[in-house]
Amino acid sequence: MPATRSEVAEEIKNGKHEGLTTVILDLEDAIGDHQVGQAEQSLAQQLLQLLSYVRTGMMSEQQLPLLFVRVRSVEQLERLLNGLGESLSLLTGFVLPKFSSDNGRAYFSLIAEFNRNMHTGAGNASEMPVLYGLPILESSKIIYRETRWKELLSIKEILDEYQEYVLNVRIGATDFSSLYGLRRSPDITIYEIAVIRDCIADIINLFGRVGSNYVISGPVWEYFSHRERVFKPQLRVSPFEDALGKPGRHLRMDFISDAVDGLIREVMMDKENGIIGKTIIHPSHIKPVQAMYAVTHEEYMDALEIVERNDGSLGVFKSTYANKMNEIKPHLNWAHRIINRSKVYGVLHEQQHFVSLLPNHENTSAANPGAVQR
Repeated sequence: MPATRSEVAEEIKNGKHEGLTTVILDLEDAIGDHQVGQAEQSLAQQLLQLLSYVRTGMMSEQQLPLLFVRVRSVEQLERLLNGLGESLSLLTGFVLPKFSSDNGRAYFSLIAEFNRNMHTGAGNASEMPVLYGLPILESSKIIYRETRWKELLSIKEILDEYQEYVLNVRIGATDFSSLYGLRRSPDITIYEIAVIRDCIADIINLFGRVGSNYVISGPVWEYFSHRERVFKPQLRVSPFEDALGKPGRHLRMDFISDAVDGLIREVMMDKENGIIGKTIIHPSHIKPVQAMYAVTHEEYMDALEIVERNDGSLGVFKSTYANKMNEIKPHLNWAHRIINRSKVYGVLHEQQHFVSLLPNHENTSAANPGAVQR
């Protein structure tokens, strides 16, 4: 959300957006260059308002989503750390755009120093949470082939040094596209823009390796309405009818009209490439993205059996669904990742799929509340 918005605290208190778990208050590209001072003041006011709601009992801390602030520069981050005072206790961390080998160490040294100062002495240390950094990889040195690998290795060296404070590594495909004068249409995914796809592949190659312990999150899907189509929609009718009956057709058509079918396709591609999570810029994207990350019953059973049978007694076995062979050694790392994801997003019941978790629509029956196990 742009940090200039004056109703953020009220919307959070009232639970306006169902399923909202994370909010980023943006001081960077979502506001104009001449709005920076106004945005910083608005940010401070909204955080103080939220702090007041919590302290007066108008809302509990459990009702708060994870709050982040996206900054413009190292200097702004330092100014906020020194100036937000008690409001910092509401934050989970800071989003660090255009993260590079030039500014990365300065960003994380500030975060690390703040955390050390807050948690090595007495006073308010118990009330102040650890603050994290979320670097966004979106600079020219990363997308340009001749500098990419050296830059990525330099960034990883910085992140490895401060890994305890790195929540995830986000791919900023909009800025990458801008460097080539490109913008993907709602009919295709970011993976079909060749120059962006190649860069994403290298980022995953380095940060997605087993043992690296980094979470990579996907780029923004910027569309929330689309009337003219070039290609056929890729959402099949049957999953919507299976989950919601005949009215499910109406929900499917709404998703197609709102370009959400493109978002769903891109999230599927994100997952297949090991990317977890997606920054979104419209409330209508919240539930589709979260629903897509729920683990299917088939995935969960495969993962559970692979882990449980990893005792050296056999190497391969037929899956519970009798439709594939599970090889323990090659599939073990995948199985661990599936189980970890299930702890966050839950596991769908047998015969259920992500459509059961999608938002209600005025013309559809309620989504099935029993579709997911916790």
